Amino acid sequence: MKRNPRKLGWTKAFRRAAGKEMTVDTTLQFAARRNVPVRYDRGLVDTTLKAMNRVEEIRARRERVFYKKRMEGNKEAQRMADAKLVVENEHLLPRVRGSEKKAMEMEVEDDLKMAEQQAAEVQVHVPVKAKGKTKIKQRLLVGGGVENVMDTD
Repeated sequence: MKRNPRKLGWTKAFRRAAGKEMTVDTTLQFAARRNVPVRYDRGLVDTTLKAMNRVEEIRARRERVFYKKRMEGNKEAQRMADAKLVVENEHLLPRVRGSEKKAMEMEVEDDLKMAEQQAAEVQVHVPVKAKGKTKIKQRLLVGGGVENVMDTD
């Protein structure tokens, strides 16, 4: 149908042209097909398999980093678009009374406080040999540092 592959969203050419695919990466060159016969060698096969696994790990890590960098500003942009949509279509939303609005704000504040407390109470259990059943727990503090807590059973 004489269409340009760079304009069809599902093609590899489109993904590369739009910056959605990693184009400059040395690990991509290993995928090139080679038709050179090599005499069988068990050691060579072993090292080749190890190298293939390592290349896949490196490629996967690079793709994750590439994806994170590409998606970096998307959350904020989506949040701004959502806020704009709400402002434009505010007349479609149900009316909220002042008391309901205050209750919702209080719920949000309570949720934030609970999240902060849960983050502050991350515990790491370190068993220590002592007399009886005494254990020392180390509690990581949010601001940094460790707090030791004695626990007897």
